[in-house]
Order: sequence, then structure tokens, then C-alpha cells
Amino acid sequence: MALEIGSLAPDFELPNQFGEHVRLSDFRGIRPVALVFFPLAFSSGCTNELCALQDNISMFADQRVELLGISVDSKATLRSFADVNGYGFDLLADFWPHGAVSKEYGVFLEKKGFATRATFVIDVQGRIKASIITEPGLQRDVAEYRAALDRLAACAAPVAVG
Repeated sequence: MALEIGSLAPDFELPNQFGEHVRLSDFRGIRPVALVFFPLAFSSGCTNELCALQDNISMFADQRVELLGISVDSKATLRSFADVNGYGFDLLADFWPHGAVSKEYGVFLEKKGFATRATFVIDVQGRIKASIITEPGLQRDVAEYRAALDRLAACAAPVAVG
């Protein structure tokens, strides 16, 4: 079962497509994070989804949200995938132990050997503020990301006193 809104996001450290290690807790207190779990690099659905995110990268940048893609592919595969498609965000390899982070977040599909399409928007304190999880084969819509980022911004907005 996927993690619930309000839960503390489990920390992890994974290599990105360049072999650099990215740790979720490095963003804590600095900026929110959108974790985008996707099944497999180079599949048509995943390519379409991640290209749509790249085409709309400004919605993450405008709110200073770090966008991180995660799949069970190797870092070499993710490097090629990012290069071919021109992705300007990190893709993290949940390769070994196979799917360990996907399992921690409750989105690993044991029978298929990869994660379902799941997104967790995490605030600067490390709490999950929004999630987008679809059934296998169904893609997430960019409008869902906008709504999740709007919820994040609403939670972070200072309360007016008057």
C-alpha cells in the first residue's frame, strides 16, 4: 500500500543518471521534492509522461520544487534515456537492491518487477503533501501535477493575520 499524505517520506540515497548519489534528506529544509516513480525507461507511456514533465518543467521551477524521476532501470539506461529525450532533471536508479525504494514507498509491483506510476510531492519538512497514483497502464496528467503543486503552495503559504 502506498504511503499516505501526511506521512514522513522515507529517506533514501540513489545514483542518478550520471552516477552521482542523490539523497532525499539533502533537500529537507531547502526545497520541496516531487518524486516521480515510473515503470521503465524507453517504454512509450513513460517516455510520453516524462517528456510532458520536461515540456512543463517551469511549473516545478517556478515553485522551486526539485523534480526527481525514479525507476528500476540502471543508471546507464537512465543516462541514455535522459540524453535521447533531453530531460533536464535527475533520473534515479532504484536498480539494486532491486526496487528497494519503490517498495518502501509502497508502489512496487512484485509480479511485474517495477513500480507503478506514482508521484509523491514532499514539502521542505519531508512530509508527503500530495500523491498521484494511477493504475498500471494509465498515465498521469500534467493537470494533476499542477493541482498537487498548488496544494503544496497553499500549505506553505503564510497565514495572514489581521
